[in-house]
Parts: sequence; C-alpha cells; structure tokens
Amino acid sequence: MPPSFWIVVLIKDFTTAKTRLAPVLEPQPRRRLAEMTAARALDAALALAPTLAVCGSIEAADLARLRGAALVVEAAPSGQNAAAMRGLVEVVERDAEAVLLLSSDLPLVDEAALARMLAHAEIPGSLVVAAAAEGRQGTNALYLRPPDDFSLHFGDASLPKFEEEARLRGRRFILHEDPSLALDLDEPSDLSAWRRLEPTG
Repeated sequence: MPPSFWIVVLIKDFTTAKTRLAPVLEPQPRRRLAEMTAARALDAALALAPTLAVCGSIEAADLARLRGAALVVEAAPSGQNAAAMRGLVEVVERDAEAVLLLSSDLPLVDEAALARMLAHAEIPGSLVVAAAAEGRQGTNALYLRPPDDFSLHFGDASLPKFEEEARLRGRRFILHEDPSLALDLDEPSDLSAWRRLEPTG
C-alpha cells in the first residue's frame, strides 16, 4: 500500500467492553478478551500500514503505544461513529488519501485477512469496501478512498446504510465477506462461533 494509506483501529475502554457477554463471562475474562482482540487488530494493522489507534481509555492507549501505533485518546468516548470520525480527521491531517477503519473486537483478524480486503484497493477511483459482520448486517471494517466527505453509520444494519452512502457520494461500493473479519464478539453466541472457527494446533 502507498505511504498515504493509514489503518485506524477503534479500541474501547477495556473495563466497559463486552458487557453483553456478562451472562457467560465474569468481568476479568471479558477484560482479557478485549485486550487480546485489540492486540490482534493492532498487530495485523501494523504489519501492513501506518496505524492510528483511537482509544477509549488510558489502558487501551498504553497497549496501542506498546504495540507501536500512533494514538488518540478520547476524553469522553461517545460511540464507534464518533471514534471513527476522530480517527479520520487525525489521519487526514497526516495526509492520508485512503483509510481502513477497523474494529478491535475481531478474534480471528490477522495480517492475511486485512490483505485480502485491501486487494480491492487496486480498483481505481473513489471506493468504499465494507467487511460484513456475521448477522445483524453490521460492518467490522470499512475502507474509504478518499477518507473524507463520507458519513459514518456503524452499528446494526450499517451495511445497507454504507452502500446507500456510497451511492449518494458517487463511489463504487464493494461488499467484502471473509470469516476472519466477519466474527465479532458481542453476544454469547459469538463465543460459541469463535470456538468452532478458531484454528487449533
């Protein structure tokens, strides 16, 4: 990827992350899970491009700093869309011409998964590539070129919203489906899916 490409990893406060897993996991295992997936996302991103972490806590920022990412700490976190927009503004100021926004709760993400998604970036022109989340029509990663003049819609049913946003902005939209990017750990059922898909050995 060219030097003008950045990856932005969105990392929530570890203490308050994964609350919907409370019925099956105690607070400390939930925190460790959040830290593990954040570390995976950062390592995958840093293997491919300059990486900015938008962090919802000092602890998250410490992890990102140790991994080697640039970082922004949110003084008052207010959701994924606000964090992603903060990241976009920051990397545009660093002359980014394309950006990949990446969730930090993907237990199967790795460098190869991101490289498969970024292969779409070989297509010229204004582009949006959205990595589908399993169920809920959510979006776990979003590639934008250019990185500005685009509204964000992360959350349930975000995929059709991003597709419509791309149409309104005159950009080509590509839906990217990959098991390593599709699974996020939000619900107890996601833990079961992870255990089925996680490589062994």
